[in-house]
Amino acid sequence: MTEESSATTVEVDAGAKGAREPAPLRLEFAGEWHVLPPDKAFIIGREGDLEIDDNPYLHRHFLELQHHDGLWWLANVGVRLAATVSSAGGAVQSWLSPGARMPLVFERNVIVFTAGPVTYELNLHTEEAPYEVSRHVEASMSGETTVMPVSFTTLQKQLIVALAEPMLRREGVSMNELPSSSDAAKRLGWTMSKFNRKLDNVCDKLDRMGVQGLRGGPGKLATNRRARLVEYAVTSQVVTRADLPLLDDEALRNQVDSDD
Repeated sequence: MTEESSATTVEVDAGAKGAREPAPLRLEFAGEWHVLPPDKAFIIGREGDLEIDDNPYLHRHFLELQHHDGLWWLANVGVRLAATVSSAGGAVQSWLSPGARMPLVFERNVIVFTAGPVTYELNLHTEEAPYEVSRHVEASMSGETTVMPVSFTTLQKQLIVALAEPMLRREGVSMNELPSSSDAAKRLGWTMSKFNRKLDNVCDKLDRMGVQGLRGGPGKLATNRRARLVEYAVTSQVVTRADLPLLDDEALRNQVDSDD
């Protein structure tokens, strides 16, 4: 089952790992590999050791990777943006808020974050992984059935696919601009009122199940909720490439609309 954690700092007792030579961390972004030595911090952002993009919405220094206490740690050193950190299959997921840090406890970790209209994805590979996700859980997350504590109507899922289409169609790891609400509505053949109503319903469902970042405060929707919705849906495999045919389903286009 998907696990959504808060921004509290996670501490792990790594004393039992022994004094063996620490292994380097391998980072993949946009098809390029970087090998991080364990003896120095590695900064990711608009500036730093890995310059992601000149996107003005991205912090100059956003994420920091550092090895200590026998583990690799990821820290959010920004002041505004958050990141989603998940195991490779999306079975376990955490929300890393500004000022928080967490250990990389799986062999492969996927980091997704949104800055303005652009969503980014990083892959981290480490041999110092104290935990592994069971094959049964990963298989259930990678198949046709998604393990989720909430269900969506077909039209709601179609909306999510329309917003996530660029990320679902990409080859490899790349940056993707999300479609605007008007473009996504046009892609579906919907009116804007229908699109916004469905988007409200989807965000409300996820907010009630504890997914963070979809509301800007009590009774207020977050300004970047589309980006956060796609970030969560893709990393948790709420939607996959197998769902892309929903966009061209003529029966759905002609379905009589009703409130969810």
